[in-house]
Formats: sequence, C-alpha cells, structure tokens
Amino acid sequence: MSEVGKRVPSAPEYSSDDPAGRRTYGVAAALEVIMARAASMNAAGQLEAEMDNLSRYADRIQQALEGSKG
Repeated sequence: MSEVGKRVPSAPEYSSDDPAGRRTYGVAAALEVIMARAASMNAAGQLEAEMDNLSRYADRIQQALEGSKG
C-alpha cells in the first residue's frame, strides 16, 4: 500500500473543511483499490474499465469517509 493509501483512514481529520482535500483522499483510495485488483486482471480492457469507474469509486469512498466523522 502506498503512503497515500495508509493515510486515507485519517482523511476526515485532515480535510474536514476542505472539499478538494476530501476529494483527493477519495481518488487516492479508489486508485489503491484499482491497483490492488490490477494484478489479477487478465482480460483485455479490464484496467481501462476500472479506470472508467474511478470517479464513481471515489464518490463512494468520499461519502464513506464523510460518514465516519460522526
């Protein structure tokens, strides 16, 4: 896991009033998920399909991080 990935769980603490910061953590976490899955991808186009879903994954992770503040 990258250094960014290790810091994702603490994202709400560091960026609670910074929407761009929250988005950065969401995208970083989504990229970590895609990187973890990349090793097992064997069909052509799988990585491209995952990258096409990056924004959707980031949205969901960002929502989860925002929900964990309470």
